[in-house]
Amino acid sequence: MSFFENTRKPAGLGGKLMVTMMNIGHRALAGWGLQFLSIAPDAKVLDCGCGGGANIKTLLKKCPQGIVNGIDYSDVSVERARKLNQSAIACGRCTVQQGDVSELGFKGAQFDLVTAFETVYFWPGLPRCFGEVFRVLKPGGTFFICNESSGDTDKDDKWTEIIDGMTIYRDVQLKQALEQSGFHGVQIHKNNKGWLCVTAKK
Repeated sequence: MSFFENTRKPAGLGGKLMVTMMNIGHRALAGWGLQFLSIAPDAKVLDCGCGGGANIKTLLKKCPQGIVNGIDYSDVSVERARKLNQSAIACGRCTVQQGDVSELGFKGAQFDLVTAFETVYFWPGLPRCFGEVFRVLKPGGTFFICNESSGDTDKDDKWTEIIDGMTIYRDVQLKQALEQSGFHGVQIHKNNKGWLCVTAKK
């Protein structure tokens, strides 16, 4: 497995290094994307593909009376995210578990917000995964997608060539998949770096 394959499912020593790099490297992207969200102080949040847990930590600060759950299908990511957020886990405000977004282990209509930072590239079929997100969101809840690669520039192609199983979706593709899964009120935001943020309502 090449080092860059660890962006899909971090494993081993290379995976641990990648998770640490992602926690640092994605900070600016997350900060940019989160400006498009209004999060209630007592929100119940699910972060899908939580990686090393940096965004869980940020989300916990944004909902100080809320709860943030994280899932990732990499055991390396789960271990790192738990370590980073151990104090919130200890006081019952956070859980991090290994799981698959195509089969979320939660009851329906549980979350006010579901986030997906730099992860939908690797989801195994958008209709099924988006359907699962729709199921676990409360009515009126928000689904938030934030990607560094929007498919609008030639440089995006190099990543799909070196990372097996990566698909970069354009805004129109995401909008169509979201609406087909029952979402509405889709809003699209981009910047001059090619970053993409999409929000949708249940």
